[in-house]
Order: sequence, then structure tokens, then C-alpha cells
Amino acid sequence: MSGGAALAQAALALVGCRYRLHGRDPATGLDCVGVLAVALALIGRSQALPGGYPLRTSAVPDLAGLARDHGFVPVPPGTGIAPGEVWLLRPGPGQWHLALVAPDGASLIEAHAGLRRVVRVPLPAADPGDSAPAPARWRLAD
Repeated sequence: MSGGAALAQAALALVGCRYRLHGRDPATGLDCVGVLAVALALIGRSQALPGGYPLRTSAVPDLAGLARDHGFVPVPPGTGIAPGEVWLLRPGPGQWHLALVAPDGASLIEAHAGLRRVVRVPLPAADPGDSAPAPARWRLAD
């Protein structure tokens, strides 16, 4: 199983966990960064990800550097979607959000603040001419 497929399976196992901002423990709750951190830990990868960030901010951390430091590579625009990809999404002004592509490649796994749970949701619609509606995407380098 590839690293991306394993990451997708690990994230899928977290569906149903409670939501908690800055949460890093499935027993007490996870946020979007927590889902990624725990999924990485479940497949034996480094999960030293930032904490203490606000729910809304205009400043985005160096996500490209964080991704590279954790064994991820950017996915070029127009590239097909693969399980285990990490997507950077913008659900609203000043909001940045991470989600992982599920094992089926047709849905996302995310910590949903409104639903107060880690959930599996359909992929959002892509803009014409793009294969994925995410400002940035990364895959584990196998």
C-alpha cells in the first residue's frame, strides 16, 4: 500500500471523532491539523505540526515548508486526485482548512467545526479547467 493510501485509511479511521480546536487526541477531539497529525502518527510518520493558531487569520503559515518537512510534495495543477492527498481549502474569508482525500478518491475527510465531528464529505465542485478545487494540494513522497 502506498503512503498516500495508508494515510487515507488512517484518516478514515478517525471519522466520528469529536471536533476540538487544536485537538490532537482522538479521545478528546481533533481539528483539521489534528486529523492530519494523528493520521501521520498512525502510519509511523512525523507529526510535529503547529498548534495555537487562531480559527480565522489573514496570515498563512509556511505550509509548503511544513509539507516538505513532513515528506509531502506539491501536486501540480491539473493532476488527477489521489487518496491521501492533503488539501488546503478556504471555507470563508480569513479561514484556512486542511482536508484529506478519502480512500475512494471521491470524498474528503475533515474535522468539521459546525458539525462538531470528523466527517467524510463529497469532494467540492472544481472550477472549470481544474481537476481539484483546492488552492494547494500535497501528496506523500513514497
